[in-house]
Amino acid sequence: MGSLKNEEDLSLEESNEAILYVNGVRRVLPDGLAHLTLLEYLKDIGLTGTKLGCGEGGCGACTVMVSYYDQVSKRSMHHAVNACLAPLYSLEGMHVITVEGIGNRQNGLHPVQESLARAHGSQCGYCTPGFVMSMYALLRSSKTPPSEEQIEECLGGNLCRCTGYRPIIDAFRVFAKTDNSLYNNHSSERLLEDQFVCPSTGKPCSCGSNVVSVNKDFVNCHNRYSPLSYTEIDGSSYCEKELIFPPELLLRKIKPLHLNGFGGLKWYRPLKLRQVLDLKSRYPDAKLIVGNTEVGIEMKLKRIQYQVLISVGHVPELNTLRMRDDGLEIGAAVRLTELVEFLKMAVTQRAAYETSSCKALIGQIKWFAGKQIRNVASVGGNICTASPISDLNPLWMAAGTKFQIIDSEGNIRTALAKEFFLGYRKVDLKRNEILLGIFLPWTRPFEYVKEFKQAHRRDDDIAIVNAGMRVLLEENSGQWSVADASIVYGGVAPLSISASKTQLFLSGKTWNQELMQGALGVLENDIVLMQDAPGGMVEFRKSLMLSFFFKFFLWVSYQIDGEQSSRMGLTHSHLSAIQPFCRLPSTGRQIYEIKKHGTSVGLPEVHLSSRLQVTGEAEYVADLPLPPNGLYAALVLSSKPHARILSIDDSGTKSLPGFEGLFLSKDVPGGNNIGAVIDDEELFASEFVTCVGQAIGVVVADTHETAKLAARNVHIQYEELPAILSIKDALKANSFHPNCEKNLEKGDVEDCFQSGSCYNIIEGEVQVGGQEHFYFETQSTLIWTMDGGNEVHMISSTQAPQKHQKYVSHVLGLPQSKVVCKTKRIGGGFGGKETRSAFIAAAASVPSYLLNRPVKITLDRDVDMMITGQRHSFLGKYKVGFTTEGKILALDLEIYNNAGNSLDLSLAVLERAMFHSDNVYDIPNVRIKGNVCFTNFPSHTAFRGFGGPQGMLIAENWIQRIAMELKKSAEEIREINFQHEGYILHYGQKLQHCTLTSLWNELNSSCNISKACKEVDLFNLHNRWKKRGISMVPTKFGISFTTKFMNQAGALVQVYTDGTILVTHGGVEMGQGLHTKVAQVAASSFGVPLNSVFISETSTDKVPNASPTAASASSDMYGAAVLDACEQIKARMEPIASRNKYSSFAELAKACHMMRIDLSAHGFYITPDIGFDWKSGKGSPFNYFTYGAAFAEVEIDTLTGDFHTRRADVILDLGYSINPAIDVGQIEGAFIQGLGWVALEELKWGDADHKWIKPGYLYTCGPGSYKLPSVNDIPLEFNVSLLKGVPNVKAIHSSKAVGEPPFFLASSVFFAIKDAIIAARREVGCNDWFPLDNPATPERIRMACTDEFTKPFVGSEFRPKLSV
Repeated sequence: MGSLKNEEDLSLEESNEAILYVNGVRRVLPDGLAHLTLLEYLKDIGLTGTKLGCGEGGCGACTVMVSYYDQVSKRSMHHAVNACLAPLYSLEGMHVITVEGIGNRQNGLHPVQESLARAHGSQCGYCTPGFVMSMYALLRSSKTPPSEEQIEECLGGNLCRCTGYRPIIDAFRVFAKTDNSLYNNHSSERLLEDQFVCPSTGKPCSCGSNVVSVNKDFVNCHNRYSPLSYTEIDGSSYCEKELIFPPELLLRKIKPLHLNGFGGLKWYRPLKLRQVLDLKSRYPDAKLIVGNTEVGIEMKLKRIQYQVLISVGHVPELNTLRMRDDGLEIGAAVRLTELVEFLKMAVTQRAAYETSSCKALIGQIKWFAGKQIRNVASVGGNICTASPISDLNPLWMAAGTKFQIIDSEGNIRTALAKEFFLGYRKVDLKRNEILLGIFLPWTRPFEYVKEFKQAHRRDDDIAIVNAGMRVLLEENSGQWSVADASIVYGGVAPLSISASKTQLFLSGKTWNQELMQGALGVLENDIVLMQDAPGGMVEFRKSLMLSFFFKFFLWVSYQIDGEQSSRMGLTHSHLSAIQPFCRLPSTGRQIYEIKKHGTSVGLPEVHLSSRLQVTGEAEYVADLPLPPNGLYAALVLSSKPHARILSIDDSGTKSLPGFEGLFLSKDVPGGNNIGAVIDDEELFASEFVTCVGQAIGVVVADTHETAKLAARNVHIQYEELPAILSIKDALKANSFHPNCEKNLEKGDVEDCFQSGSCYNIIEGEVQVGGQEHFYFETQSTLIWTMDGGNEVHMISSTQAPQKHQKYVSHVLGLPQSKVVCKTKRIGGGFGGKETRSAFIAAAASVPSYLLNRPVKITLDRDVDMMITGQRHSFLGKYKVGFTTEGKILALDLEIYNNAGNSLDLSLAVLERAMFHSDNVYDIPNVRIKGNVCFTNFPSHTAFRGFGGPQGMLIAENWIQRIAMELKKSAEEIREINFQHEGYILHYGQKLQHCTLTSLWNELNSSCNISKACKEVDLFNLHNRWKKRGISMVPTKFGISFTTKFMNQAGALVQVYTDGTILVTHGGVEMGQGLHTKVAQVAASSFGVPLNSVFISETSTDKVPNASPTAASASSDMYGAAVLDACEQIKARMEPIASRNKYSSFAELAKACHMMRIDLSAHGFYITPDIGFDWKSGKGSPFNYFTYGAAFAEVEIDTLTGDFHTRRADVILDLGYSINPAIDVGQIEGAFIQGLGWVALEELKWGDADHKWIKPGYLYTCGPGSYKLPSVNDIPLEFNVSLLKGVPNVKAIHSSKAVGEPPFFLASSVFFAIKDAIIAARREVGCNDWFPLDNPATPERIRMACTDEFTKPFVGSEFRPKLSV
């Protein structure tokens, strides 16, 4: 190619008319929107079903389907994409379908939506539209029904915090290929007492005796769905109303685009390579984009400003896919999804030996991000980003790939991949050059290429360490020698790097054990990873380098000799190191009985809002349009963990167009001091800041982006002060919140220890990690004044509207009677919106009140995670005495939690942890001392379990240690120490209706634990590098607020003359099904169908002084309050009803109205017989206990720390469930959230152990670095059952609370992991007890499995760092 200087002027071809179809509607996109993402545009045109969950393509809540016509294949392509990253103009000429476009309540639901709603697959509903659209896109793009594996894979880029995924998978399984017979639909069949039903449908189950089975042999009880038609243009259609691909877009000739955006941003879409090169010549610093998956994050989250963006996805020369005799040509703009299909085709068409590199790339891309990202991310973008943890770059380098590079003059040069990466995000490209394509050579006979990757989470996660390895072998005299080798790593240096000394060592040597040992010795020192390297986990990363090479050696040896690889000195048990992880579709059973009461109580009714949620019609605060004259707010936050404020300079904000004001502590009209229990916080910091992320002020502006920019432009000067950044720092400095030391005692601990009755006394420490709530809807409030500023109203995403009312009235100096807070529903809470949402609403109220204008504040995900607090980390110091049989005699425990910079609810969290520190064990002598640590972190707060799980996890740690000391199973130690009926707890409460033993025995029987132990032992005997472990763990969770006055509830019930009933109560619907259960109570009380009852929004002007929706007690309390109101109305109606026989409830209601009977009643309930006196340390803080137990079996890879849960069986005593399907959903959701806490979700703060993070900062502040469980992390077999025949006399309709109790049962997975590690350590003679902190991440698992690959770096006692 020659110079392009004489080519025609590009501007002559450009168009500034952009066309986009959205849900079949043609839209012309005006110029000036280049800065917008598709998601922002959808919000602007009123399509709010697509949700913003993270803003970085990591959660899938924003998933939509994009369709475009491919001129090469002559068919339409249908892909799921992340709307939060997709630049608006990149979709020009395409058809975007959102959740609103496939079905709605008015016109009918799409089968995908209908199936998900019926299967109880939506709880809070915020993530639901994303799941719907991922599945919908899969169906539209599949010519034949997808397999179950494809369905689970397509959901890998979608996260859910509520459901535990099982009902979502079940709902979508009905679209999979199957030969199973259909289940007939019975739309209105009544259910009889003791009949068993499918929790996915709420219908009688024909799956077998009292069991709902969901597995490959029997599908869940839905009708099967199959496509009605398929065309190359429209894909598969599953209903008659399916949107077609717009004919205009088939006929329309695509043109180059030149458009603009905010701040001078220029957007170009060239259609030819010469146009790209000309633009690059004009704008050398321009960024080329395809999917915007990296640049979008840089611009949004890293706030890097690029002035020119060139979208190259439509350039044919950059989209080449060609199979040549010597290898593959791959255009730089080829999407990863396209690349995988091309590589798979190559594997089928070429000789097997030629495609080793292809197979390695396919294997690596499988775990590369989520499906939505792979659909748009380009090969060249991943290469040129030059991330040190790129999954593909080490493979390109190892495979001998060549990169074609072209400059703006059209000159082409070739660079070897191994020489292309120059430094941290630096590549061998001049300013006028672009990457044109990639050439991947075929592999030769006996040339082997293999991929490796270890991440925090298997699905959709960036690597901790990855590698690409290649070896070419030659056979000489019956032996194999190395002709050539490439060993390349990512994640261990600022760039993908070759282990050059190791490669040199390998060359020419015989491929045998001696070579392996020698290479490992060289590799130890080949790549130097400094102790303070960014990312931490240095010892783990070093060990992974050795582990990966060892796996490579084994794999190549097996490729050469197969089962005869013993010639290489390998035993069969060593081959476990190279067995690939292949996840089968998950299966499960849900077993429960129906105890019907009245028309609705006891039935597995679907969530009342489910149909709204699956269609995207359910409204959340973030969806509400800003009223006229409204403003957006953003907080001005501290950047120091502890400092004095010297000055605040707002000059950089005043010149911003749209800026309306900055409000500081001096501007607060009322009181600036606030707090959940005591007023130890400031709304806006006045003189000192005590954590990073503390609010110093609030900015308001005409757009959200302007408000955030203005907040960042406020410059603050500080005088830094010493900061306390861990519990251990706090203990050294004696830093505690005032008046927080608590003590509980039973018996005489000291006397027991000194009496000689203890066979052994052990002492130790347990560190318990924290956890981020990660509710999908971030903190959000819309607030406005009324009546000239005399009243203030707000709609908030909160679990405690009354607390919002209280905070706002306080900071504005208004009486509470003039402040109203309303909440319709919230997109998840888990305790994170109990108290920490209130100060955000209060901050927004100040400008709203002073300016007399509506103000909306919605936190970005990273800000929300940084400033709103998490589950408390704990430190427990224990001393336990026990007998030779394992009977516990005495427990002496010191327990501390990390409260952060204010008290919030930390004392109550500590108290519950102390109450639950016995878990379920009979301990004659107990002494527990607790205290609340003051640290310079944002205030930590309530989270599902409220300290109970932390206390119980500490207990189970010393239980497990006793078992190791006595060489017995932990299950045996647990069982001989169980509490029993009538037992007096260490705080004086007597156990009543204790079902622990019957639960345990039923689980033991159903799991056949003795058989499971033998099978695990046999597996471990024959597998050196894979180990399995099992565990069975019980729980006992106290139900009630431990603060007595909070155990009260109010409700307002109103009967209308048409027989419908309006219920308003003080509880908040956050996905847990509270409104559904309460409606069932009302429906059964009046004897009417459930659809006659409507639950209105929660509002402080309807039910005053309501306690937060928390402590798992809401169904108990608000159900009872509603029942009280219903009974009052029924008592008034009874005289009228007794006089005549009315044909319907509506007729009776109308007759009562005519007789002037009051059909409205306020109901009230207080939990009886509870109370606790901390002075005496005795009382009954709980109304009753919910008991449960869980069995888990896991398998770990001892070389990498990777694990998966093979099976989990959970059983709970929930009395007679008001709604067993909802309760099963709560159990599954709590278990998977608990699984995250014990095994995946690690918070990393800037503290003494993480010096690579700025002091006081949260590193894990988004889904890119903080890993929730994904659909790939749920147990392969997940069974849930409810104990039968155990009514609870202490709660409404004999039911029990369910929200929090199952959470701790996920610790069964944690202790199963530890059991597997014990088996691994036994292989090298390490039989002593060892600590394992939660979460049991791959780092902790691998480093505990001490072996020859860890010993060069650490000893067997090594304990990875944890922020506590």
